Amino acid sequence: MKNLSNKNPLFTILFLVFIFTGSSLYATNGYFSHGYGVRYKSMAGAGVAISFSTLGSATNPAGLVYLGNRYDVNIGLFNPNREFTVTGNPSGFDGTFGLAPGTVESDKPYFIIPSIGANWAIDNNSSIGIAIYGNGGMNTEYPSVQGPSGEVGIFGGTFPTGVNLAQLFVNATYSRKLGENHSVGLSAIFAYQMFEATGLEAFANFSSDATKLTGNDTDNSTGFGFRIGYMGEIATGLRIGASYQSQLFMSEFEEYAGLFAEQGGFNIPSSWTAGLSYEVSDWLFAFDVQQILYSDVKSIANVIDPTALPPAFPDGAGGFTPNPNQVPLGDNDGSGFGWEDMMVFKFGTQFSGVDTWKFRGGYSFGSQPIPESEMLFNILAPGVIEQHATFGFSKALNEKNEVSFAFMYAFSNDISGPNRFEAPDQQTIELKMNQLEFELGFSF
Repeated sequence: MKNLSNKNPLFTILFLVFIFTGSSLYATNGYFSHGYGVRYKSMAGAGVAISFSTLGSATNPAGLVYLGNRYDVNIGLFNPNREFTVTGNPSGFDGTFGLAPGTVESDKPYFIIPSIGANWAIDNNSSIGIAIYGNGGMNTEYPSVQGPSGEVGIFGGTFPTGVNLAQLFVNATYSRKLGENHSVGLSAIFAYQMFEATGLEAFANFSSDATKLTGNDTDNSTGFGFRIGYMGEIATGLRIGASYQSQLFMSEFEEYAGLFAEQGGFNIPSSWTAGLSYEVSDWLFAFDVQQILYSDVKSIANVIDPTALPPAFPDGAGGFTPNPNQVPLGDNDGSGFGWEDMMVFKFGTQFSGVDTWKFRGGYSFGSQPIPESEMLFNILAPGVIEQHATFGFSKALNEKNEVSFAFMYAFSNDISGPNRFEAPDQQTIELKMNQLEFELGFSF
């Protein structure tokens, strides 16, 4: 335990960095990161059957027992580019919610993302570890648009308009070998969330509590969950791995009880990952399948019920009559972002045949979680990325120290659908996004 004591200041500093920069994080598979740790990120997140680093506990805690005493520090620069385009003029009918036509880009394109992990061997068959990392979040900040009477927010209220959700995880892991080539691991996960929404005043009539809808500064939420994993070598060079992370049950965002379903509820969805790796000569290949169960969480998964839209019924006079059956925002079954479960396929490879260098590459793809019927709310959270290409390398400085680099490009993707708060066929909303990430890591 002497080593743990010596490293405490480093962990304290990086935890504080998370607290002060965590509100600036964004992610890629919906709002989950494509990978955790610089080595895994350079292989598109593949690695449930690979023991690469202490940040691997965020994918599979069973791998830590093979690492011995080790520390990892990563720092990343993230560049998400988000925009939306509205085509068609507002109808002006009573009971509709039209948007100004044109393209609007979100501000704040650059963010810093730190992460840190450590592992300590208890004996030859077991270890304990800790990892601190971010899951990202939903982050948009749209400037003003020109309204009839001057500048207004994109929804007609104050500006800038957007949301800012960040999630921080502290992952404490116990890993143990079962024989020579198999292991299991269990992580207890503490999660911390921060959230803020601005410029949503136009939705006040649709909220169960308009005072808890928008502009209430940053609110906090905490909760707990677990991840369990298995890793094993079933033939020479061939490993399999699998892990499951439970839903993380979080306290409510009380200051936004009029926005999120269940009076501010925003749990973190469960997920599972399974895959294999194969090592032959100087080459390592990995393949993972991951499913993120966004349907776990009402605030994320609830859709805008077609029978509950304000402009549901033509009144025969060129306008629309508000639907009396509308479910208010913040109620137990209030509208969310309408996200569907997401399946992601990840491929990665490593070549270690050049002296003290290791080179890596990867590719991942999965269907983005936003249906075409849910465009309006998802202007705030346009998580439409489907494909990532990655590259990276590591350079051993000596027997114990190593520096690594990872680059990720998330291919530009867009989806479009109707503004369902407008007259039929009146307006179309297109969401578009691409991303870049550079990450540097040190292992010692």
